[in-house]
Amino acid sequence: MTVFLGLGSNRAYGNLSCNQLLEKAIEGIGSFSTVLSVSSVYRSAAMYVTDQEDFHNMVVKIEYDGSPESLLEKTQAVEASLGRDRSMEIRFGPRSMDIDIEIFGDLKVKTPDLVIPHERICERAFVLKPLLEILNKDADKNKEAISFYHSKLQGLEDQRVEKED
Repeated sequence: MTVFLGLGSNRAYGNLSCNQLLEKAIEGIGSFSTVLSVSSVYRSAAMYVTDQEDFHNMVVKIEYDGSPESLLEKTQAVEASLGRDRSMEIRFGPRSMDIDIEIFGDLKVKTPDLVIPHERICERAFVLKPLLEILNKDADKNKEAISFYHSKLQGLEDQRVEKED
């Protein structure tokens, strides 16, 4: 199944910077899936809880053979290995690693622990910009998705999201 994951970090962990944590997360994700495409890293202002450092965000396209629930378990293990402790954090606050399942093929899931497509995907320019970057790599096959997500991005110009060099 083709899956899109959103990755974000705004707090160093150990001796690893946010961008190094993103690289380590991709390595971890690659241990249980096939990484098909990786977006650029985008620096964005924090949303919801704004009194914190900027986030470094990206989207990763993978091929995954298991269930959405098993993927959630595996991505949360990667987060924990990179310093995330959900019991000690503020919702939407600083974190060393956040991995969200944005899209899981055509599946729709709504449970207390998991909503797919991600329930806030269309309000987050920091997800839409890197997602569109990946979708545009195969634009002929992704015309409908590109049109849909591009239209959602149009209303989010007030969000600061800048592609890193």
